Amino acid sequence: MKQFKNKTVELIYSLFIIFIAVASVVMVGLDYFGVINIYHGILGNIYYGIWIFYIIDYISGFLLAKNHKQFLLETSLDLISLIPAHPIFVVFRLYRVIRIVRHYNLFWKFGWDGKVTGGIHRFIYDTGFIYLFSISIVILIFSALIYSHFEQHDLSTSLWWAITTATTVGYGDISPQTAGGKLIAAFLMFGGIGFIGLLTSTITDFFTHGDKDATDDKIDNLTKQIEVLTREVQSLQKTIKKNSTPSKDAKKK
Repeated sequence: MKQFKNKTVELIYSLFIIFIAVASVVMVGLDYFGVINIYHGILGNIYYGIWIFYIIDYISGFLLAKNHKQFLLETSLDLISLIPAHPIFVVFRLYRVIRIVRHYNLFWKFGWDGKVTGGIHRFIYDTGFIYLFSISIVILIFSALIYSHFEQHDLSTSLWWAITTATTVGYGDISPQTAGGKLIAAFLMFGGIGFIGLLTSTITDFFTHGDKDATDDKIDNLTKQIEVLTREVQSLQKTIKKNSTPSKDAKKK
């Protein structure tokens, strides 16, 4: 998120980013269904103008970032949205909208920040899921782009190949025939499988750890209740013993 000295300017800029992100996704959707054509006329100028603006915005954000490595990790999905190979990548611009909503704590301000949203936030950010997911998506897409160049396949076919390869499904319907394609396949087998494996283990750990925390809380509550009951029983035993012990005057009589 870019830092502005004037909060009003920052808010207006954020609203503008949300508007063009949603607008570009809507334009791509309408083009997909044949309602409009985003490659010709004024709509084409708007579509490519937004794309150029996003490139400038991304580069300036990178140059102004204090931690370039952290910036690349947090904006990896934004980088994917700049790929001109296929309009479907524009959908990743919605992640920018999510980051803006998170930056301004809009869920909390509207009273929507509860147990569900808190759990989602912990799952996505605290576990590092979003970073592993972003890196995995980047690896899949760039592998598919390079593979399509070497093997002369369209992008959708190359993406299908990349997903089946990285997930070790390997249907065998598509296989590399060129040296470049085989090199990309080897990279995807090692790099892609590693990150997707980490992604899977992160999801598993989150849910199993959540069950463990719930069980631990129940055990702690039971332990506290047992301690209270134990103290009450001990107190009752002392009272009974005191009442049942005869006094010294009674013994003399």
